[in-house]
Amino acid sequence: MEQEVPVIVHERETKNTVKEPNREKLIPDQLEELGNTLSEAYATFKESESYETLVKSGEKVKEYIKNNPSKALLYSLGAGALFGLLLRKKR
Repeated sequence: MEQEVPVIVHERETKNTVKEPNREKLIPDQLEELGNTLSEAYATFKESESYETLVKSGEKVKEYIKNNPSKALLYSLGAGALFGLLLRKKR
């Protein structure tokens, strides 16, 4: 026993009642300069040999986890327990 459900599609009205100030005024010059500096630093790092080494190491880690899931799980549990002991609050 199937029933048809009527579907009514309403078009959404886009009324912009609040006028936003100019975007350039929202971001202070210091933050904009910091963002540009970080973007340039990331672009430089991405072109370096260190980035390629990091990507290759990440691929090796993924392969190790696929080949040894139980060991990887135990290592991560041990690391989590160690960090938990180091960072816990002293009573």
